[in-house]
Amino acid sequence: MDLNDTPEQARYREQVRSWLDEHKAQAPPASGASDDSSYIDARRAWQRQLAEGGLAGITWPKDFGGQGLGPIEQVIANQEIAEARVPGILDVIGIGMLGPCLIAHGTDEQKTRHLGPMLHGDEVWCQLFSEPAAGSDLAAVQTRARRDGDGWALSGQKVWTTNAQFAAFGLLLARTDADVPKHKGLTMFIVPMDAPGVTIRGLRQISGEAEFNEVFFDDVKLSDDMVVGGVGNGWGTALTVLMYERLTIGLGSSGMGYRSDRFAAAVAADPAAARDPDVRRRLGDLSAELLAIRFTSYRTLTALQNGQIPGPEAGLAKVTTVNAAIAAGELIADVVGPDALAEDSEWAYMISFLPGLKSAGGTESILRNTIGERVLGLPPEPRLDKGIPFSELRAKEKEAATA
Repeated sequence: MDLNDTPEQARYREQVRSWLDEHKAQAPPASGASDDSSYIDARRAWQRQLAEGGLAGITWPKDFGGQGLGPIEQVIANQEIAEARVPGILDVIGIGMLGPCLIAHGTDEQKTRHLGPMLHGDEVWCQLFSEPAAGSDLAAVQTRARRDGDGWALSGQKVWTTNAQFAAFGLLLARTDADVPKHKGLTMFIVPMDAPGVTIRGLRQISGEAEFNEVFFDDVKLSDDMVVGGVGNGWGTALTVLMYERLTIGLGSSGMGYRSDRFAAAVAADPAAARDPDVRRRLGDLSAELLAIRFTSYRTLTALQNGQIPGPEAGLAKVTTVNAAIAAGELIADVVGPDALAEDSEWAYMISFLPGLKSAGGTESILRNTIGERVLGLPPEPRLDKGIPFSELRAKEKEAATA
């Protein structure tokens, strides 16, 4: 495999770099508080500029405002944005995961109405999947949508919802039929976040931000045109989002700043630590993991470029990336000491943020099970829920617990 840019890719890289050189002075800081409305407004405006410059929705079809390019061009743009030290798009969840889901499963009316405002940052989206009793076991969601005349009435709770506090819409997975096995009775909905009956409460993190939220739905009315992918087809629609989610987290390590050269530079700033055998071993271990992710990413990019969709193996990239970055944060904290957590430290946010990322996109244990069963062909773990109507699961679980 030739890992150098082709002449066409080199020209595209130069085009991206030239645009960034011309406009980066107008960019807001690369990081800021997600509950600061002025910062969010600045990020919206910057995303609009990126979209007008062709640097948002790069892989989206041209019919929907994208560039119609491949995943390699997306990676090139991400690399140049990181090199320019400016923020990328604000709505990573919308453009990276939910937009592709609407493109794949949405109606023509849904695509026409939502994709343009999403691309330009006018309407940010959130992902309404996880619940207090249904996180990595997503098919166990209990939020219900019941028929109400010509539409639906939605009731329940979601949690760990990123950006809900300033989102215009959410893509929500709800149970519409409890009398079939849990994977079969689900439907995906578009939910206006300002609809009557929607309540959003921020969850303060150790980093000081309230990036995550819990969201409550009290008899929220939805029309039939808010269904995405068809009634009862929610699980298949959700899988599209999940595959893009794990791909975004796992293959985004470089753009997120999780680079071995950056971590090595932090360690090298202390000559004594840099000579310590244990420090060098720990740095070598995590650097090898990140290097493995880099080359795995190249394989994944080749598959995507050839028209294949992301598979469950993308979850392994997420597991490895997060664990290596956490190990790097622990190493830097050991070397630098308390100053690594100071307010003006470049490491403080990474160290406090990363433990939460272990759960985002599926916990490590769930992802390892998925990879073991669906990629390696290992025997599946025993399951009580196979072929059992969702309404009967609690009774079966209690029966198994007392047996």
